[in-house]
Amino acid sequence: MTTDTTTAPASRLRRAVTGKLLFLFILGDVLGAGIYALVGELADESGGAMWAPLLVALAMAMLTAASYAELVTKYPKAGGAAVFARRAFASPMLSFLVGFSMLAAGVTSAAGLAIAFSGDYLATFVEVPTALAAPVFLALLALLNARGIRESVRSNVVMTVIEVSGLVLVVVAVALALGAGRGDAGRVLELPDGVGAGAAVLGGALLAFYSFVGFETSANVAEEVRDVSRVYPRALFGALAVAGVVYVLVGMGAAAMMAPGDLAGSSSPLLDVVGATGLGVPAWAFSAIALIAVANGALLTMIMVSRLAYGMADEGLLPGLLTAVLPGRRTPWVAIAVTTAVAMALTLVGDLAVLAETVVLLLLLVFVSTNAAVLVLRKDRVDHAHFTTPAALPVLALISCAVLLTQQSLQVWAYGAGLLAVGVVLHLVTRRPARVAAAAR
Repeated sequence: MTTDTTTAPASRLRRAVTGKLLFLFILGDVLGAGIYALVGELADESGGAMWAPLLVALAMAMLTAASYAELVTKYPKAGGAAVFARRAFASPMLSFLVGFSMLAAGVTSAAGLAIAFSGDYLATFVEVPTALAAPVFLALLALLNARGIRESVRSNVVMTVIEVSGLVLVVVAVALALGAGRGDAGRVLELPDGVGAGAAVLGGALLAFYSFVGFETSANVAEEVRDVSRVYPRALFGALAVAGVVYVLVGMGAAAMMAPGDLAGSSSPLLDVVGATGLGVPAWAFSAIALIAVANGALLTMIMVSRLAYGMADEGLLPGLLTAVLPGRRTPWVAIAVTTAVAMALTLVGDLAVLAETVVLLLLLVFVSTNAAVLVLRKDRVDHAHFTTPAALPVLALISCAVLLTQQSLQVWAYGAGLLAVGVVLHLVTRRPARVAAAAR
């Protein structure tokens, strides 16, 4: 793998993201992408051995991350996977569907995180109906997003430090409890009754992969990163490695402190784990940390989808109105408003598990396109140097995506197909005015 520091092309967006901010951006997005809410679902799928699918999901995420590192540094433009698909396959329909899949996955993920925010963690402080709390939560994130990328990523720094401290607190509390003779470390090897090791690991990896998604959102802020060719690969792989270590320790700790059956289905699993240690950690303190972690993941996801919508519009794949930028702030305010409205609507339907699996399905389709695009675009030359990954890694990534796709349920496939059908209709409607304008010219 190689890279260097040649300057990337100019951009209309402000380059305000440094290497350290980018590392924390990715780390905060990955850590806030579901681990605070999905440990219970993992326990149900993989039993006490939930750490194993987390390791498998990390390896699979690293393979696809290598493709993103090459393409982001080669084509550092907002729009991410949609831009890569358009360059590689020269198909407006395919490019649109890839970008639309990312948009749909992003707003679905944000809706799921808003639902998680409005659950038992929030109920520790105040009882508010999800139908009210989730949209208000998303509206507040939109205001911060519109204020500016610098303000957003600086807020992410604070929230990332807090959410990491919460996960470290879980690990330390479990270690102290085990040292005092509480819990059962032997549970980390237990599997669900009647389920083989392979099925437990692969089934869990499907959910665990959702905990690692978030790294791909960084592709959509590439235009706002300083010295992107040098800092992006370091920030990307470093953040995934740190998140992986933390996740495995949290998974093992959760299994050691609580029986998988007690964890399964909990909407505040890590709060339950901390309570089981008996160390007297106030429920309100840990709930506050969990709320900040979920908020951080939702904020970074909404930053991604707004930049993706802006980038697709800039490429002519969505209406040009979405390229409107606030004077002074230089943030894509129309794209922010539209994507937030869609996420608000999605909070009114679905549950966290279904939303998480749908996000994974849509992102796997995007990852197939991105990994194939790396191989297709190897012959393309650009006027600046960039990161290059060994050709074997995208091939292995494609295989890993295929394996995970086989684990999706028919219900999730049907839901994903419905979303893509909406995308096809939207594409046809969007393309007609463009053809008329071209004919007039």
